[in-house]
Formats: sequence, C-alpha cells, structure tokens
Amino acid sequence: MGIPLLQMYRVGRYLAGRKLRGEKRYPLVLMLEPLFQCNLACAGCGKIDYPKEILQKRMSVADALHAVDECGAPIVSIPGGEPLIHKEMPQIVAAIVARKKFVYLCTNALLLSKHIDEYRPSPYLTFSIHLDGNQQRHDESVCQEGVFDKAVAAIRLARDKGFRVTINCTLFTGENPQDVADFFDTAMSLGIEGITVSPGYSYHHAPKQDVFLGRNASKQLFREIFKLRRRPSGTRWSFNHSALFLDFLTGNQSYQCTPWSNPTFNVFGWQRPCYLLSDEGYAPSYKSLIEDTPWEQYGVGRNPRCDNCMAHCGFEGTAVNDAFAHPLKALKAALRGPRVTGPMAPELPVVYGDDARYALVAIPVTQVKLAAPRV
Repeated sequence: MGIPLLQMYRVGRYLAGRKLRGEKRYPLVLMLEPLFQCNLACAGCGKIDYPKEILQKRMSVADALHAVDECGAPIVSIPGGEPLIHKEMPQIVAAIVARKKFVYLCTNALLLSKHIDEYRPSPYLTFSIHLDGNQQRHDESVCQEGVFDKAVAAIRLARDKGFRVTINCTLFTGENPQDVADFFDTAMSLGIEGITVSPGYSYHHAPKQDVFLGRNASKQLFREIFKLRRRPSGTRWSFNHSALFLDFLTGNQSYQCTPWSNPTFNVFGWQRPCYLLSDEGYAPSYKSLIEDTPWEQYGVGRNPRCDNCMAHCGFEGTAVNDAFAHPLKALKAALRGPRVTGPMAPELPVVYGDDARYALVAIPVTQVKLAAPRV
C-alpha cells in the first residue's frame, strides 16, 4: 500500500479513540476548499462553473484553521479550484502541519515550480498531483495541451526536494484498461508514493456530462485494469487507499456511502452532505453539519443523485470502518489484491421510490441559500 506507517498508526489510533467513545459519525478526512478558481477548465469539473464573484472569493487563514480545529479529522485534503493560486496557502499548510495533521495539497502542478520553495518537506505534507492518464489522455481530460509534461516535471522537482508526492487520478468513460495499466506503470516509475484513483462522478454543474461512468461500468473497468496488475512486464502499483476500497471498486463489497467521514468546508461554510453535492445547502458549524443533516436521505438507493457515485470521498471512510471492524478480512484483501473474477456483490436496494423531493432539478447557484463563512 502507498500509505506510510506513521500515517496508518496515527489514523488507527484516532479511529480507536472515536470507537471507544462510542461515536457513530466521525471525520476521517476534512475536504478544505479555500477557493474555487482554477487556471484550467477541465471538462468534468463541477467547481469552476460559479459566477466571477464567487470564483474570486478566498478563505482566510483564520477560517481555514478554525475548520481544521472544529472538525478534528487527522487528514486534511486541500482541493479547489487550484489551491496554489491562494496567496496564503503556505501559511495555511504550515499551520496545519504544525498541528500534526496529514495534509494532501491537491494541485494540477502548473504553479508548483514557482511556489515550491514556500513549502518545507514533512512527513505530514503530500503534494497530490492531478494526472488522469498518460500524455494524450490527461491533456484531453484537462482540455489543454502540455499540462501532462508540466505535471511530470513538477513531480520530479518535488521528489528531488524531498517532498511526499502522490497522484490523483479520475477515470472517465471510454477508458482503455491497457492504457490505464500503462499509465499506472508510468506513474510509479516517477517515484511517487501512491495513486489515488476514483471513477468520475456526474456533477450537474460540469460542462460535459457524457464523460462520467455508471456504477456497473466502473466496476467492470476496474476489474479489467486490475487483471493487468500482475503482468510479467508490469510494475508493482501502490495505492493511497485501503485494500477494501479497492475491493469495492472491483465490485466485491456492497458499501453504503458515509459522507460524514469526509466533511467539506469551503468559502460558503460546511457543505451538506458531501464534497460532490453542492446544491444541498450549508451548515453554520461542523456540529450543525453532523447533528442536523438528514444523512438517511443520502447514499446509493436513498437518493437518485447518489446512485452512480463510487468516489473515494464517499466510500473510503466506509471501507476504513469495515477494515477496523474486520481486520482479518482487510488483511486478506491486502494480501490477495482486489478480486477480479466471479460474481459481484449485490447492489443496495432502492428505497426512495417516486418521492417528489428527489426530483433531479438543477438549482441555480444564485438560488442556493448559503451560510456565511466564519469571520
């Protein structure tokens, strides 16, 4: 696995403490979005389709650190937009690292060479660099030529300077399993720590809706990819995931989403219920997010907007919780790797029926009632 022992130990100790206190809902990863603005316009991105005045908003250092402390998650993922655009990002990262939280700073790497000396290598800091495939595939995904080469150069630069580096890969419709396997080989040859991978989820704000995978297509794609994992010429792949999440991706686990394990705080406040559903409103505090959100209304079979989702921000927490409850099952999955043949686990039942509140109506951003950020 691509997760260092220190991180596994610290997260395991954190989970044990929460379990001993009898907490049913606890955060594993805080998704901290300090801005939505980006220097790319990717076809599958649902974050850049905001009005100009929203894209120009920036989360303050004080707000970011208050969210980190209020939530208490051991891991903080900082996506965007493009976080390196934020002028105070080095201060935010340094303060979170000082709290001994594991920071994954997600970036398309276009600005990394310019800003890398503003950061210090640490076992608590990882640059998570966006790469969706080899050169042609990635440049198509981000809708701009030359981005792959710049990202690879930035990975090499960060590794040379002693930083932890992972790649963040989203797979969309039309992927060729052999091409993905070759890409994973290429990624590992760059000396990265591990690969974070997820099937694309359909943001209704995204400019192109025909690029996303359905659940059955996702499971079959991952089975075909992992069949190539033990090729004689293949490279050993490391993933920044639990073994049971990878087993879930290949259709062997009937997991329900646990969105409370990956709460999101952005320039609007605490987003309900998760990082991917942006039109469900905002909570004024983390406590309100956990206690007042109708969690039973979200998830596969519970809400049609969730039915095709297999994203790691929704299901990694479920897999980690399962591993904690069934360590022998998790060990077996880690030793054998994801199962790629045989029947798949059954899908969860659909329980929402024809309830009118689940009508798939896109709500304009200007009509969403937003909680103001903490001042």
